[in-house]
Amino acid sequence: MSFTLNDIALLLIALVIGLILGLMMSGRGKYRRAWRDEQAAHRAMLKDRDAQLEAANARIVALEKRTPTVDAVPGAGVAAERDDLSQIKGLSQSQAASLHEAGYHRYGQIATLSNEQEAALEARLGLTPGTIAREDWREQARALEGGGQRKGLFGRITTPV
Repeated sequence: MSFTLNDIALLLIALVIGLILGLMMSGRGKYRRAWRDEQAAHRAMLKDRDAQLEAANARIVALEKRTPTVDAVPGAGVAAERDDLSQIKGLSQSQAASLHEAGYHRYGQIATLSNEQEAALEARLGLTPGTIAREDWREQARALEGGGQRKGLFGRITTPV
């Protein structure tokens, strides 16, 4: 079998292209090594993260054991000592919560408000000036403090349910 010059040239070109493609695909193992190194680093990072989580959970358990119960915490009964300020006509639940945050927990505190405290509360609650006096919060608080009664419609005394 005899090869012509064209046949030999085509075989050489095919050989060179095959060699180039083979080298490109193999990468001489550097990509495989890089992949293995990255996998090992990822496994190590996961182990570190798991160890940190375990340590944090152990710390949380230790702190929960040290933390006293709610019954032993001073001031835990403050909620029981609070009056329901939303019983005052014109005072919403959110405004009552704002009053509790401001330090007003009892009807007696509302009943003994000074004019300066009244103005400060109106500003804190976002009410127009004079709202507390117009809706007579002080008198309502005195009535509620006295026995749970307040003036209702047409000036009648009502008892909250």
